[in-house]
Amino acid sequence: MERLDKILTNYAGLTRSSAKECLKKGRVCLNGETVKDGSIKVNETDTVTMDGKTVAQSRFRYFMLNKPGGYVSSTTDEPGDGAPNVISLFANEGVKGLFPVGRLDKDTTGLLVVTNDGALGHKLTAPSKHIDKVYLARVNKILGNADKEAFEKGFEFKDFVSATAGLEILETDTEKGESVARVTVHEGKFHQVKRMFLKTGCEVLELKRVSMGSLKLDENLPQGEYRELSEEEVKSLQN
Repeated sequence: MERLDKILTNYAGLTRSSAKECLKKGRVCLNGETVKDGSIKVNETDTVTMDGKTVAQSRFRYFMLNKPGGYVSSTTDEPGDGAPNVISLFANEGVKGLFPVGRLDKDTTGLLVVTNDGALGHKLTAPSKHIDKVYLARVNKILGNADKEAFEKGFEFKDFVSATAGLEILETDTEKGESVARVTVHEGKFHQVKRMFLKTGCEVLELKRVSMGSLKLDENLPQGEYRELSEEEVKSLQN
């Protein structure tokens, strides 16, 4: 059992003084009843809410973000142009230590896991784990079998040699000279997908990550929005 005020400071990201103030103003409920006494002992099976939102009694939190363009996958804003960081989208959660798992370029959209669980973050980004990352890419070229073979063979860059990757051509537009393809990579090098396409003589016009390991982007989640991962989704990432 744990004191109510301790739960508010540990899991709701409040300071001791702000937790006391929230209790005093009647913003906290225990099992649906307003409580103002922070010394009340709370079980893990009890439900604590603040302003109607459940305070999860868990050390770690796990979120799926549909990353919008224009945001950097970092905990701080981009130096120079001041582009906002993705963690700023979680300001209302009041969770300490959140970070994006891996990086998506500023103009890349789609699936991004955000958590404060360092062990899981390391597992999902460690090259030795060979976690599949799947992207949808629109490029300014009519892709063909030669491009698929090049991706399967891998590319040599100045800083690394890419492992074999999958390229599935989904659509072609001969009038615009464009293609849409699904790309599967196991690594997460800087600008990797874009650099791979450059090796085949084209540029990426749009890039969206749609899955990471067993986790798929929720199609009902608009860009810029997020939701907590279900227990099943978290377990699938941990296994």
